[in-house]
Amino acid sequence: MKIKALKGFKDIVPGEVELWQRVETVARDIFTRFNFSEIRMPILEKTELFARSIGEATDIVEKEMYTFVDKQITMRPEATASLLRAYVQHGLHVQKPIQRLFTIGPMFRHERPQKGRLRQFHQMDVEVIGASNPRVDAELMAMGAMLLEELGVTVTLELNSLGCPACRPGFRETLLAFIEDRYGSLCDDCMRRSTTNPLRVLDCKNHSCRVQVEEAPSIQEHLCQECSDHFSVVQAGLQQLGVSYSLNKFMVRGLDYYTRTTFEFITGDLGAQAAVGAGGRYDGLIEQLGGPKVPGVGFALGIERLVLLLQQKDGVETAQGEIDLFIAGLGEAASEFVFPLVHALRQKGLRAAMDYEGRSLKSQMKQANKAGARYVLIIGDNELEQGQAVLRDMQSQEQAEIAIDQNIIEMTQLLLQRIAKTDTC
Repeated sequence: MKIKALKGFKDIVPGEVELWQRVETVARDIFTRFNFSEIRMPILEKTELFARSIGEATDIVEKEMYTFVDKQITMRPEATASLLRAYVQHGLHVQKPIQRLFTIGPMFRHERPQKGRLRQFHQMDVEVIGASNPRVDAELMAMGAMLLEELGVTVTLELNSLGCPACRPGFRETLLAFIEDRYGSLCDDCMRRSTTNPLRVLDCKNHSCRVQVEEAPSIQEHLCQECSDHFSVVQAGLQQLGVSYSLNKFMVRGLDYYTRTTFEFITGDLGAQAAVGAGGRYDGLIEQLGGPKVPGVGFALGIERLVLLLQQKDGVETAQGEIDLFIAGLGEAASEFVFPLVHALRQKGLRAAMDYEGRSLKSQMKQANKAGARYVLIIGDNELEQGQAVLRDMQSQEQAEIAIDQNIIEMTQLLLQRIAKTDTC
């Protein structure tokens, strides 16, 4: 019996991995433009980190984490808590009062696998730590919108404010009163959530629950003056940067650490998995994790969902990466000559390949086509004797003879010059 990957865990094979590389390359370029630095954290963390940051009453902590109970360690279900733990542990606030950090890597949640929702999934996570100005919130959302636009992904931005510890309790009481009148019509999870974190009832995906909360009060109507002013500046900042958005009073996110600004990038092209990315402000969380009293804001984008959206676009290539030159060596003497030549070309920065199995010219040309070779150099034993090889342009199908120099260094330079000259014509 063949051994297969675990349910919810996916291999990323050649032909698809190139799209992943494209997403990551564009992301790194944009993050650099916005002055972000990369940080890398371990996959395993102490379970307490996520219980304290995400919230013990959340679905993630209660149901979805991969935890080694005997060791009390957990495979990270999200990146923010790990990044902030590293920020505190290494005293990064001492090095620079405002840190702009990003990380890219796998996360783990024991969820029901669906399209764009796996048990091992990958995220790009960006955080600004130490900045309280609401314009930073707007700038982050604008950066996310820019990244998605440059990838060619169409989304809408939804925005909300969750208030702060000063104004949220009043809204909580109003919401509890609303929920009590509909308690018997809620799902079991929402009944339980109503006593631990009633805001989570607003985020339930159960259709009957969504119907029950359609007329629920909005936290935007209960914001204190400071939170209201903050939210107004965030919206004004988005307008200044030309970023379209809509308000969504039901957006509370699935993590307890959010305060004030919360947002999601939504697509209509992935069915139930509509959120491509999401984030918000988490003032107070760093102090809760034993760090200094500094604010923070950030977001994460799901790479699997971005790749799915790119695959759905017309004309998006998923072929393996192309090579510059394939050398078809025909015969033992030719193969022996070609072997160090390929290596020398690679040392000079060329993506080069050859056949090692002594196949026919027809088979090697097929191999070159599959590899996406821009040029093919044909060298057989006869060509070696005559001192002339054939260089074929695979796009124009034009061929030209090229002198064979037994000196590998000279031959390498000759090939590089001919390819560069052809490309500029």
